[in-house]
Amino acid sequence: TAPGPRSYTTLRDEAVKLFNSLQQLESEQDPVPLMQGVLQTCLDLPPLVDEIYCQLVKQTTEPPAPGGQGDLHYWQLLTCMSCTFLPSPPVLRFLRFHLDRRSRFPASEMAKYACFIREALGKTKGRECVPSLEEILVLMRRQEMICTVHCPGAPACSVAISSHTTAEESPSVAFVSPQVSRELVSRLGLSQSPNLFALYEQSRQREQPVGSTTLLADVLTRFE
Repeated sequence: TAPGPRSYTTLRDEAVKLFNSLQQLESEQDPVPLMQGVLQTCLDLPPLVDEIYCQLVKQTTEPPAPGGQGDLHYWQLLTCMSCTFLPSPPVLRFLRFHLDRRSRFPASEMAKYACFIREALGKTKGRECVPSLEEILVLMRRQEMICTVHCPGAPACSVAISSHTTAEESPSVAFVSPQVSRELVSRLGLSQSPNLFALYEQSRQREQPVGSTTLLADVLTRFE
């Protein structure tokens, strides 16, 4: 399950705990829960976002085992960070320099992560929720999530979304991003219809339309 409410001590103590978590990440066989915990702490304590970015840059600069499990986990966490938080402008400049330096070797797996992260940083606006366990798994593979949309009177539609896909209004479908709306309009045979419809999130407790600026990934995290 997603992390629940936590109690924290001082920022200094929490920064030390995060550093210890990063050290543990090197040998963790299942790093996803640990990554989600780091992300949750950064969401709850925004001043630590820059700290984690700087630590990850340090850990991915001349690692003792380039391309090894520890190095890979650090790049994967950096990928998740880039889709969740923007660092302060000075740290962002430092981070981009680090990514550009790695991108000079395009054949390596780490260079592919660097390119993905650089592109993500240009789209990230901030999250209401940390990535779900499923989202972390697909980000670790630099892939998109498959989102299932249930439509009244029609089969469910599966569409691919990224961490940055919002429910923005479009001319043909209300509250649905252009990427999602095109897919749904095509599958439902509504390309010539002037009608509009909205995305809703439904749980046992409530049903409500998805706001136009809401990240669909945040909606999926709430379901988790």
